[in-house]
Amino acid sequence: MSNIIDAEAGTERFGSYEAELKLVQADISQQLDEIPELQGEPRKAAIRKVERALEEADELIGQMRLEKSNVPAPSKNKINQRLRNFESDIDSSKRKLKTLGSDRKALFGNRYTDDPEADDPHYAQRQQLLSTTDRAERSSARIKNAQRMALETEQVGANTLSDLHRQGEQIRHTRDTLHSSEGYTDRSIKTLRTMARRMATNRIITISIITVLVLLIIAVIYSKFRK
Repeated sequence: MSNIIDAEAGTERFGSYEAELKLVQADISQQLDEIPELQGEPRKAAIRKVERALEEADELIGQMRLEKSNVPAPSKNKINQRLRNFESDIDSSKRKLKTLGSDRKALFGNRYTDDPEADDPHYAQRQQLLSTTDRAERSSARIKNAQRMALETEQVGANTLSDLHRQGEQIRHTRDTLHSSEGYTDRSIKTLRTMARRMATNRIITISIITVLVLLIIAVIYSKFRK
């Protein structure tokens, strides 16, 4: 069997598939150990159950191969080794099941013949019904998996929309702040211009007063020298 799940080696979804596969493997191992003690219909039912479990295991391994692309590069080797171990275990279980299924006498008991269809006119119908049931179960499992992925995608989309809405609010708040700042800047510029004009006016008045005073002083001095 594969190693214990290493959370740092893969994604949560990969670990979920791996845990589910281990449960399926445990069920397969238990059924394979019980089949040699069964005969007839119970044996055939147990074999069909193991076949369905092996198909489920193959689907889980396929999902794990797809999810492997999301695993960080440093963990790829470990993930590949675990997948190879799972595939080897499943192949071994398939070979064991094939051996158990080839014992036709144990399968059919006292009714055993080289051609089971010769003694059972409903054999083909049962086989077709079982095949249809298996396909329906596999389709149902795929639909459930697709629904789960759709729900996860929907949740991601909802979170993304929430983030976009929050970012939009932040942008609008920033824009309002900029508009307010522009208003303060305009008022400051007007105030500075007014102060500049007043300073210029005060300078002209000051220069005029000084000029008048100088002229008066000159006039007073001139009048004294004339006397």
